[in-house]
Amino acid sequence: MQNIPSVDLRDFLSDDPERKQKFVNEIGSAFENIGFVALKGHFLDDKLVNELYGEIRKFFALPLETKHNYEIPGIGGQRGYVSFGKEHAKGRKEGDLKEFWHFGQYVDKDSKWASEYPDNVEVKELPRFNEVGKEAYQMLEKTGVYVLRALALHLGLDEFYFDEYAKEGNSILRPIHYPPITTEPENAIRAAAHGDINLITLLMGAQGKGLQVQNHDGEWIDAIAEDDELVINVGDMLSRHTNNKLKSTIHQVVNPPRELWGTSRYSIPFFMHPVSDMRLDCLENCIDAENPKKFEDITAGDYLYERLVDLGLIKK
Repeated sequence: MQNIPSVDLRDFLSDDPERKQKFVNEIGSAFENIGFVALKGHFLDDKLVNELYGEIRKFFALPLETKHNYEIPGIGGQRGYVSFGKEHAKGRKEGDLKEFWHFGQYVDKDSKWASEYPDNVEVKELPRFNEVGKEAYQMLEKTGVYVLRALALHLGLDEFYFDEYAKEGNSILRPIHYPPITTEPENAIRAAAHGDINLITLLMGAQGKGLQVQNHDGEWIDAIAEDDELVINVGDMLSRHTNNKLKSTIHQVVNPPRELWGTSRYSIPFFMHPVSDMRLDCLENCIDAENPKKFEDITAGDYLYERLVDLGLIKK
């Protein structure tokens, strides 16, 4: 496969059973074959998208000492600011050429998850930053729930199988700033080749070259979305749970051509995680003689901890 298939969530949301099944078939096939799709018909409107980009540009333009005030120790970077070069891909020592922010789940104080999730960090210099971030978080989460419903049907499960795990799940909205490159990077790129940890990722900001996906032949292909599309990919948790029926695909963000080194890049992935006690054990209907069980049993919480250690965000 040489490009990323495009699907339209409005097919799934329609009252037409044939259109709904068409979406299930298309996204299921794409996630089995390359692990990525471009999605139209999501719940983000242009006003919200533009406002969110405006707020994150203002945040990353703040003085470094101001941003460092929002870097919270002891929580593995799960909320607030993470400074330039701190995260690296699994198996690499070189830090990625990026800085980022984390918005996390919003739960009531009486939720069973309230004590597990750190509080979101308020940016006092930008009065609209947190409000806009919360609205985008919830619209991306709503989109992701419907994508997971379609995937449940594709897998022969009840349509609402994932709902109980996604509701109040440990999802993260990560606005990323890839700053201008000022010196020759030594073996470092904006985001080294990696697979995502979570169930699915919904990505804003793949409208220009930079994001590349590795197909099953080992070739890197550009993943470029239209202005009204999100790029959505399978994460390692969903790949484990489906015994690799749905493919978590390796991807990277490469450095721009030298003549564009002076420019910033912004992208905003929403990493959709389940609640931590979801079991990621391989689904029985994804195991057979030709596809024996490939992964050990584990909970989402334990798997996330292992991966945050791998990324250098948690020190053992």
